[in-house]
Amino acid sequence: MAVRPEGTPCWADAMFSDVEQAKTFYGDVLGWTFGESSSEYGNYTQAYADGKAVAAIVPPMPGQESQPQWCLYLASEDAAATAEKIRDNGGEVLMGPMEVGEFGTMCLAREPGGAVFGVWQGGTHEGFEATAVPGAYCWAEFFTRDPEQTDAFLPAVFPYTAQQIDDASIDFRMFKAGDDTVLGRMRMTDDFPPEVPSYVNVYFTVGDCDDAVDRATKLGGVLRFGPMDSPFGRFAALSDPQGANFSVIDITTTQGEMPRTTDVS
Repeated sequence: MAVRPEGTPCWADAMFSDVEQAKTFYGDVLGWTFGESSSEYGNYTQAYADGKAVAAIVPPMPGQESQPQWCLYLASEDAAATAEKIRDNGGEVLMGPMEVGEFGTMCLAREPGGAVFGVWQGGTHEGFEATAVPGAYCWAEFFTRDPEQTDAFLPAVFPYTAQQIDDASIDFRMFKAGDDTVLGRMRMTDDFPPEVPSYVNVYFTVGDCDDAVDRATKLGGVLRFGPMDSPFGRFAALSDPQGANFSVIDITTTQGEMPRTTDVS
């Protein structure tokens, strides 16, 4: 597999206090199967879609229990150098950089707008083995209450160029790594309760958005938004039974014209 361009989303994982419940939920909603837990690495358990590694779940370390959330990792050729850029541009390194055996080097960070994300320098584990197919990662957006800081931070740490959507009703920016649009940034409005912090919203691909929502809610998930049609696909925002936010999208069902954008520095 070719090395992913710097800043490209390359992996996602989440900590769950009830790992078996998470397996049941995501197995039914996204069709995941699961590998053996790695006791050497805190019972880290990879999830597979059609035999391809697409994410992982892990129980929290004792004393580290917190609200579950999906963590998106961005590719780096040098995690230590990226960590320095994070610090130099107003971010906070929360963990690492640390080597994870031969698999790679990781760190966790918080950008100035408040969203937590990961950095991954691939070794034998390069990241997603599949994307944009049912059960696999498709897209992600930084939801932030301070978009000005986030907008300055991301291209200072990663070699992104940016485009702003030309729509007065929404404050949405897209970031490109090379020729590929890889991330979005959404301003959090008053629709979000004040206790909800900034976060990275991860989208997983599904074959049928409405069916996925139905499965999720029957298993105790909460529908937050949608389903809604868009030029990118039919999507919905959910919380799983343990409170982790994520979205599902059927990229084969599209409606409307692609939005106009303006390049921004």
